[in-house]
Amino acid sequence: MKTQRIGKSDLVSTRLAYGCMRIAGGWDPAKVTESDRAAGRSAVIAAYEAGFRLFDHADIYGRGACESIFGEALRAAPSMRRDVLIATKCGVRFAGDPNPDSPARYDFAAEHIARSVEASLTRLGVERIDLYQLHRPDFLMNPEEVAAAFERLRTAGKVRWFGVSNFWPAKVTALQAACPMPLVVNQVEVHLGRLDPFSDGTIDQCLAERMTPLAWSPVGRGLFADGGRPPQDHPKREGAEALLRLLDDTAKRHGVTRTAVSLAWLLKHPAGIIPIVGSAKPDHIRAAATADDVDLSREEWYRIFVAARMEKLP
Repeated sequence: MKTQRIGKSDLVSTRLAYGCMRIAGGWDPAKVTESDRAAGRSAVIAAYEAGFRLFDHADIYGRGACESIFGEALRAAPSMRRDVLIATKCGVRFAGDPNPDSPARYDFAAEHIARSVEASLTRLGVERIDLYQLHRPDFLMNPEEVAAAFERLRTAGKVRWFGVSNFWPAKVTALQAACPMPLVVNQVEVHLGRLDPFSDGTIDQCLAERMTPLAWSPVGRGLFADGGRPPQDHPKREGAEALLRLLDDTAKRHGVTRTAVSLAWLLKHPAGIIPIVGSAKPDHIRAAATADDVDLSREEWYRIFVAARMEKLP
């Protein structure tokens, strides 16, 4: 795979990331079987062998099971740790945590961040997390408190770089103003079915601040992947079907899959968007990796963009 920088850091990584959200096979750790864990380990190894080097986690994925399974894969192939970058997130707390009447909420309190880092380090079986992100904006966020927590973690050698996820531009600015270190990524939902980040300032801020946008759900929860079809109740079903036909035609011209073209469309942007591929199926993982070999022309990119807008450019 080609390489690019992650944000303002000197870190060089691959242009595609592997998302570990599905490697436990579900969200209830009590229902994760040994067969599920084995399949998850196989998916991780398949991604590594296909060239993925940035692995994306969150403490809530499988309620910790996904990080544990990844840790098992690392122990089975210890040399992999030298090559990969491990990213994880905190800040989402489920209802009932820690008390039965506790509400679902977001939590960027310094003690919660520190506790979450320690738990993730243990589950992953590593001494340092390469990239740590705040998962969803906490409306009670105190930027100075978060910045102090980040600095303690960096000084202790437990986290190398920091970023955010699902932050709107003003929220990023507020936190960055307090942080002594650069925020190197903003992980957002962006794909052909969600173009808002291109017009609401999110991607422009990444360009201006040299932050790397990480794209979650880059194929629109499967709609823009191979075999995806708009649901019967899709509000713009005809336009969606026309877009899928265009993607298929483009894929055929480049000798790749529709998934690869959808990912390559994101890769084309000068902000250096890194799509996070989330399939747990090794063959799908390998097919997605071919996106890095597709170089869409400006004409192809805009043709797809206009089809995704489902209206002419102004």
